[in-house]
Amino acid sequence: MSFNIKKYPILSLVKNPIKLRQLPKDDLVLLCNELRQFLIDSVSYSSGHFASGLGTVEITVALHYVYNTPFDQLIWDVGHQAYPHKILTGRRDSISTIRKFNGLNPFPWRGESEYDHLSVGHSSTSISAGLGMAVASEYEGLDRRTVCIIGDGAITAGIAFEAINHAGDIKPDLLVILNDNTMSISKNVGALNNHLAKIFSLKKSYLTIYEDRKKELSDILLFKKLANRTEEKIKNIVMPNALFEGLGFNYIGPLDGHDVQRLVQILKNMKHKKGPKLLHLITKKGYGYAPAEKDPISWHSVPKFDPHIGKLPKSDDRYPTYSSIFGDWLCSTAAEDTKLMAITPAMRESSGMVTFSHQYPRQYFDVAIAEQHAITFAAGLAIGGYNPIVAIYSTFLQRAYDQVIHDIAMQNLPVLFAIDRGGIVGADGQSHQGAFDLSYLRCIPNMVIMTPSDENECRLMLNTGYHYQSGPSAVRYPRGSGTGAILSNLYKLPLGKGVVRRQGVDVAILNFGTLLPQAEHVAKVLNATLVDMRFVKPLDSVLIHDLSNTHQALVTVEENAILGGAGSGVNEYVMRQRLQIPVLNIGLPDYFIPQGSQEEVRAHLGLDSIGIQKKIKDWLDQ
Repeated sequence: MSFNIKKYPILSLVKNPIKLRQLPKDDLVLLCNELRQFLIDSVSYSSGHFASGLGTVEITVALHYVYNTPFDQLIWDVGHQAYPHKILTGRRDSISTIRKFNGLNPFPWRGESEYDHLSVGHSSTSISAGLGMAVASEYEGLDRRTVCIIGDGAITAGIAFEAINHAGDIKPDLLVILNDNTMSISKNVGALNNHLAKIFSLKKSYLTIYEDRKKELSDILLFKKLANRTEEKIKNIVMPNALFEGLGFNYIGPLDGHDVQRLVQILKNMKHKKGPKLLHLITKKGYGYAPAEKDPISWHSVPKFDPHIGKLPKSDDRYPTYSSIFGDWLCSTAAEDTKLMAITPAMRESSGMVTFSHQYPRQYFDVAIAEQHAITFAAGLAIGGYNPIVAIYSTFLQRAYDQVIHDIAMQNLPVLFAIDRGGIVGADGQSHQGAFDLSYLRCIPNMVIMTPSDENECRLMLNTGYHYQSGPSAVRYPRGSGTGAILSNLYKLPLGKGVVRRQGVDVAILNFGTLLPQAEHVAKVLNATLVDMRFVKPLDSVLIHDLSNTHQALVTVEENAILGGAGSGVNEYVMRQRLQIPVLNIGLPDYFIPQGSQEEVRAHLGLDSIGIQKKIKDWLDQ
């Protein structure tokens, strides 16, 4: 994207926060307007996270204006809200490369800028990390300020309150900014969200009534005295002082998070107050762009669009996504089974559960950003005689690993895990790649793990897992669209049995998951046998044994880390049985996979048909 300097005269002067702090305070409103317009122009041109950043423009400008960044540390939670931060910290002219292959990271990233003190991607970590940094600064005798910016959706997670509890006890010099916009990716849920919303509503009503009456009766001394006493009493009822001050924080707010001039003054005053502080700011997700304000869910993360038209382009996918396949299966199964209970940790839209949540509200539970609770809640439902399904991203299931082991698998409870975003997810990069789920689930006793190769296989596996009552099961499927497979009637697959898709000679390719089309192309070129293994656990050991007796080499293919993955399971069986056959494992390498489109990343890693063929030929030539 070419940078039109005439369009943003003040922003063009602000290459970094040092330049920002040289501006007169009166220019900050104009800067915010230009920054917001620049964000609209750049994201509409390149795609990316959108509505969250629009809501944090004033907060970002005020923080960098008041604090001596990067010496003073700003810790952004998640990072959807950090695009303005990136623009103001030396990355303005490369912002159009964000989320692209070899471009800017989609979230704050320590290796990218000295202004990014914490690499993030999962929510609710900012206060814990910020607390650690604040303590380290105190121990080193540095006069450094630490600020954590967290949303009202992210603060519902247990780790956030664990950090607040700890900070209130040891009382470091720490400022937590609660960016309260009633949204995370989708609409917030939970008692804390309801409490904050009630506080804001009551405060607006109270202030309106109070200010009106005060103007009418300002000359009456008695009213003034009465009003002052009443104001204090109502504040004590309306404000959440008790909630946060009871945890050891000095609470200020709620205040307008879009008034940059007032924010600067408040932050300057708070900067010199010691101890833990919480500044409660009310913002609007999508602020300043009417379509995003009206529908912040749809405008959370956007493709390229025309900002003048204000409409998102329709998806050109020919086939349904795996998420929508899951949602359709969920609805059809719930229609016949009132025992079905579906759980999501704040991922309703992206997990394909919107229709289900409307049609079956009594069987749907959004537990907010609380992955650990989601898993143990499912355990309780299973113990109570219901059939829980946990819809969760691969990368977010990592956050509840202990609960999967102790609360589900150890008790052998029939909980189905619908694991979305398995494998390469694309533009969200390192923190969101579903690289490890086969590895970290495969070692857990009692777990059945299935990897569908197309959308129909996904439906069949979901159906198989749901009706498997002997313990927990997992169906792991990727981000994106299916292959156009014909959808059959539902039936239960035979447990732990693979399917030979093509009979060849010498080499047998054992495919786990949705790289089957690429593996099929390679099998034709090499005249190799192709097997859709379907199950990572239990493995089809009989089929592996037979293939070892009739072929000269085995090749496993998966979109998961090679270390500990499905291919490792094949290796273990081959060695345990002392089978005399070499095995090549093809999958994700032993490093964190950066952002880029799924096609770009697969080609770079040699997981497209050309790369898989080359890996096999090079190995055979050795």
